[in-house]
Amino acid sequence: MNTPFFKFLFLGLTFFCFSSTVFAQDDLLSLIEDDKPQREFAKASFKTTRVINSQSLENTAGGVLDMKISHRFGPLNGGAYELFGLDAATIRIGLDYGVSDRLMIGVGRSSVQKTFDGFLKMKLLRQSSGAKTMPLTVIWFSGTALNSLKWQYPERENYFSSRLAFTHQLIFGRKFSEGFTLQFMPTVVHRNLVATPDEKHDVMAAGVAGRLKLTKRLAVNAEYYYVLPDQISEQFKNSLAIGFDIETGGHVFQLHFTNSTAMVEKGFITETTGSWEKGDIRFGFNISRVFTIKQSKAD
Repeated sequence: MNTPFFKFLFLGLTFFCFSSTVFAQDDLLSLIEDDKPQREFAKASFKTTRVINSQSLENTAGGVLDMKISHRFGPLNGGAYELFGLDAATIRIGLDYGVSDRLMIGVGRSSVQKTFDGFLKMKLLRQSSGAKTMPLTVIWFSGTALNSLKWQYPERENYFSSRLAFTHQLIFGRKFSEGFTLQFMPTVVHRNLVATPDEKHDVMAAGVAGRLKLTKRLAVNAEYYYVLPDQISEQFKNSLAIGFDIETGGHVFQLHFTNSTAMVEKGFITETTGSWEKGDIRFGFNISRVFTIKQSKAD
């Protein structure tokens, strides 16, 4: 395994362990006054289950269906002729369902490479205070992406397995205060087929994301993925996205700028070609609408 990857993981875990020591505050008075203190889980670390492209610390609640529509326009440096990217667009439509408050599953379809994707997301630990204290939320995420484009060379023997890519990710995060959340995301993306011999089938990356609440219904989000050296071709860049969350009733609008076109992990982590320095930035948005399918007891 790649030593630098484990250095990133170690540094991230060290950071959160140190932060939890500094910021953890036990309300001793409430423990004295209450013979049976309740355990309280941290809530609303992020507005939705996505930071921007990346998964967030939040899951869809048990029994709730979340329909997501994600849209990315063309690059801003296309100029006035391309209406600064508005003449081009890519889209993903997805459905996420909370099997329980800990387990979420999802499926989606993207126009980028006509990709079908599916995933599961499990909360292993949940940040809590009160009767039991847990300083962090820890999540396991696994996803599969299927490229359904027509074969470039149909005359040769092609394999269905060549269409598949897999992502495994651990998310360590903490809601430090009502207005600030931070998470760290060591990630491995496996691609069954790569374009050149120089590219690795297994790509290791370290992601970081955060949220800063500005008002009751407005927050600013940012995320960045650093791909370890010599993993992918030099034409690909690290993914960076910055945006705003706006909550309006049952909807959450996410407006953002990113150098990534794809909206699944295999795409935005390993296949981002846009450069912020050259203005190859895309305006986009995510819209989330939730529907309660059945009432679920808290885990």
